[in-house]
Amino acid sequence: MRTETNTELRHRTVEAPAGRLHLVEQGTGPLVLLVHGFPESWYSWRHQLPALAAAGYRAAAIDVRGYGRSSKPPAVEAYRMLDLVADNVAVVRALGEDSAVVVGHDWGSNIAAASALLHPDVFRAVGLLSVPYAPPGGPRPTDVFDRIGGPEQEFYVSYFQEPGRAESEIEPDVRGWLAGLYAALSADTMPAHGEPDPHFVARGGRMRDRFPAGTLPAWLTERDLDVYAGEFERTGTTGALNRYRNMDRDWEDLAPHRGAPIKQPSLFIGGALDASTTWMSDAIDAYPTTLPGLSASHLLDDCGHWVQQERPGQVNRLLTDWLGTLRG
Repeated sequence: MRTETNTELRHRTVEAPAGRLHLVEQGTGPLVLLVHGFPESWYSWRHQLPALAAAGYRAAAIDVRGYGRSSKPPAVEAYRMLDLVADNVAVVRALGEDSAVVVGHDWGSNIAAASALLHPDVFRAVGLLSVPYAPPGGPRPTDVFDRIGGPEQEFYVSYFQEPGRAESEIEPDVRGWLAGLYAALSADTMPAHGEPDPHFVARGGRMRDRFPAGTLPAWLTERDLDVYAGEFERTGTTGALNRYRNMDRDWEDLAPHRGAPIKQPSLFIGGALDASTTWMSDAIDAYPTTLPGLSASHLLDDCGHWVQQERPGQVNRLLTDWLGTLRG
């Protein structure tokens, strides 16, 4: 294990099934593991790390395998959910803890939920941001996404399935593509109602064709964009995109847990303008059954997908208040 200090943030590399995982931690106290989504990194928790530390917690934000300074296994199937959950367990152990609260955003929300579902002995509570919990089961994911698209356009998850296809769009201009996606899903810069939906790709087109151009959302500075772009320019985007290419494998792997609830204490925070919360409103409605330990479900008005970056103060307050209830 290698430790490096950067002002109040501690950068560490720990051994995990991925090979090595990079994380950034701050504070002391009960462990809170923070798991980012696509296309992000530990840096998406930059506002939460100091807030959680000030509230008396040891906050640790990882680079998920395939991202940032973490290992990037070459095989597509190395990014299945079971492997990402094993990485989370390894981080908790490597940090010398028996248990943790796990909090995730976007894909990190799914990873956090699966971690809590499969290892309730390790993950004693779970916070989910942007993407609601839906128990394993239902039809094969790629069949569903193919039906969503239709003859004239393709759903972005289907667009991501073929190795190399999305990479060929993103990697010649990583910074521009990221800026466009962040803007497309942010409350203050997303396309107006009735304009083409950036979650879909016109047949023969590119995903970025529907991104807003020339403006950054209020939460994203040029420096922030430089941090994100610098990581993906160095690592490429294949590791990150491989998460989408394992959804059918996850469906098979998690079949024994079909319909299973998460019983630990839980919290949900989403943006009211985020497609993740509007498309999955039925999943939120089902929380009394699927999340019986839910403390609260919050939909933040005039907020998009990047909830902890768009509304850091509000999210920090909701997280620390909820964590306080876990301390009794």
